[in-house]
Order: sequence, then C-alpha cells, then structure tokens
Amino acid sequence: MCVSNVETQPGPRNRTHIADTPVTIRNWYKHVNWWGVVLTILVPLIACVQVIWVPLQFPTALLSLVYYFVTGLGITAGYHRLWSHTSYRASNSLKVFLALCGAGAGEGSIRWWARNHRAHHRYTDTNLDPYSVNKGLIYSHMGWLIMKQNPKRIGRVDISDLNEDPIVIWQHQHYLVVVIFMALLFPTLLSGLAWGDWAGGLIYAGILRMAFVHQATFCVNSLAHWLGDQPFNGTKSSRDHFLTALLALGEGYHNFHHEFPSDYRNATKWYQYDPTKWVIRIWECLGLAYDVKQFHPDEVHKRRIQQMHVLLAEEAATLDWGVPSSQLPVLEWEEYVEQAEKDGRCLIAVAGIVHDVTDFSKSHPGGMLMLKSVIGKDATAAFNGGVYSHSKVAHNLLATMRVASVRGGCEVEIWKKHQHNDADTISPMCQ
Repeated sequence: MCVSNVETQPGPRNRTHIADTPVTIRNWYKHVNWWGVVLTILVPLIACVQVIWVPLQFPTALLSLVYYFVTGLGITAGYHRLWSHTSYRASNSLKVFLALCGAGAGEGSIRWWARNHRAHHRYTDTNLDPYSVNKGLIYSHMGWLIMKQNPKRIGRVDISDLNEDPIVIWQHQHYLVVVIFMALLFPTLLSGLAWGDWAGGLIYAGILRMAFVHQATFCVNSLAHWLGDQPFNGTKSSRDHFLTALLALGEGYHNFHHEFPSDYRNATKWYQYDPTKWVIRIWECLGLAYDVKQFHPDEVHKRRIQQMHVLLAEEAATLDWGVPSSQLPVLEWEEYVEQAEKDGRCLIAVAGIVHDVTDFSKSHPGGMLMLKSVIGKDATAAFNGGVYSHSKVAHNLLATMRVASVRGGCEVEIWKKHQHNDADTISPMCQ
C-alpha cells in the first residue's frame, strides 16, 4: 500500500544499493526516501498548521467525509480487491471511476501499488515482503515508505494482467497529472466554485483528507498484522479486528483475507463491518461488476475448524495429561503386585497402566473401601463399567497418576509364562 509512483531503478551491477549499507551519521540522508517524507509527513504537517487560519465550514467538512469514503473505496474496492486480487471483474466505466478515485487517495499508481501488494501476499513475513511487520510495527506502517528499499529485495510477482489493462497503463503513464487533479485540484475547485471555500477545499478535503486515507491504509499493513484474532491461520501475522476494519472500510478482517485473498469479501458475517463488500454487491446488482468470487461456505468453515483444532492443541499442551505411556518404566506383573501396598502405597492397574492413587484414595467418591478392593489387581473392568462407568473427567484425572506400565498389559502374562508348567492351576485374570 503505497504513496509514490516512482519505482527505484537498480544501479550498475557492481554497485551496492544504499539500502544494503549501514545507516551512519554521514549517509543517513541517502537512506531517506524524501518524496515519501514530503507526501506523508511534511505536507500534512503544513496543512495542520494552516488549520489555525482556515476555519472548517460545514459543506467542506461534509465534502471531506464523502470524498474520504470515495477515494478510500478507490483503494479498497479498486486497487486492492479488483486489480491486486481480481476478486471480481468490472465494466470499463467502473474501472475508470475506480482508477480516478484511487488516484485521489494519493497512494501511487494501480500498477505500482498492486505489484507491491502481490509481493506482500506471496512473501508475507519474509524479507521479500515490502512491508513485513517482522521488521517492526513502525516500519510496516510507514517506515518502508520513508526509507529507501532495494527493488531487488522485493519478491517477484506476475503483473502481466496489469500490463495488458489499458486503463491501468493509462493511469500509470499519466499518474502525476491525475493525482494532482483528483487529490488536490478537484476538491479545491468543487468547494471553491460551489460555496467559495477555496482554501478549505485544499486544506481539508484535499491534503488532510488524503492524509487520513493514507493512515487508514497504512493500518492494514501494520495493525492488521499485530492487533486481533487469528481464526483461520496462526502461522502468519495477519489478524482480524473490528478497529482496523472501521478505519480501512472493512479491510481489517485480514486473517480471513490472507487465507482467501481472491474472495471479494473481507468479512464473512453479516454483522461485520465491510462497506467495500456491500458496495461491490450493489455494483453487481447494477451490472457494473460481474464474476464476483466467493469461496464456498464449507471451505471457509473447514479452515476455521482446522484453526480451532490448532488453538485447542496449543492450549491442551499447557495442561497436565500425565506421563505418556511410552515414557513409563515397565514392571512385571509380580513386581506390580509386590509394590501395590508397599510402604503405604496404593497402586492399581487399569488397561495395563499402573496408577498411584495413594493421595486420591481418601477423596475417592466411591469410598476408600472400593479402591482397596482392587489394589494390586487388574481394575480395568471395574473402572470401565464393571462397578461404575467413570466419566471423562475421571479418566483425565487417573491419567495424571500414571507411574508405570505392566509388561504385556495384564495378568495374562503370568499365565503365558507358566502355561507350559502349570496351565491347569493358573488361569488368566485379565479383564
């Protein structure tokens, strides 16, 4: 999400780009992208000072608000969802409208903006991401605009479709003229000719309105990768949050967007704030937009469920589920029986696992006598319904009392061991 239309050209092959050199006291000014500083910092600051002498008239305030939404939609519905992700197709009249409105936001040409945004999606959170949040929240917000980047360090993407779009190419080639007119002259002329507020039109509806659109868009690069939930994918930094959606005309449901980038929506729920989605739907009803892409609800729900499983597994990993069976020491059945009541211990075997219920015996809901009756024996059947069908909670609690496993699983091993000597007197007791 960009401000300048100038793409830095690589220098001679044997020359190191300034961005790849350390910042020092002597060369710091060479690292600065001065066009980015002027457009995103100095010009808005000058406008803020002018506010002292230029009163805000109500018609100008209304124009500023309306033009904020119009130019914002030029970015969200045009630059982003139409050209960057081809979420839908638009008539030529709508494309011209969006190209002009997007230029009014002052964020660069469609071609330049979409190229960077496609790189952001393809190389999210890597060094090839032009505004990776891993380089810092401030850097992802606007630091990447005010500091020079080596164009060779930005990941390669395919923009052949943009190069074949005559409206994109026209806007790119004439961007300077278009942006000056749409971002500054148009609101100035409208407010000046309509109600005589020339200065207010330039300051409020022009410069400050553009600055607010910039900051709202920048929030998608920064806040949307830092603030909120991750209901669809936790491996990347993108997040969903209502605040970011409110600032950026619905673009704040960013975790969904990074999982389903070609979907024309950012918000899937009817109550979630996504005016860009609503406007695209209206255009579709009017025949201005068509081939609107939307993932099947089952696919969206599957990803949500998969991510829920991941989150539940992470939460489960913080709990005590007992020592894994594979890590328990192995006892012969005779050793288990011998140690079952030794030194006041109370050991029982359930499903081939020895459990130390000494501390739990006094609080056993079924009484201490019930436990004593199976000490040193195979209590599998009793635990699983022979006496009482224990709950899942009981199973979980019992797992935390594991101390050993029985070789072979139960008393049948005694029978197998001695069947060739005394098969008639020793019978299997595994239940």
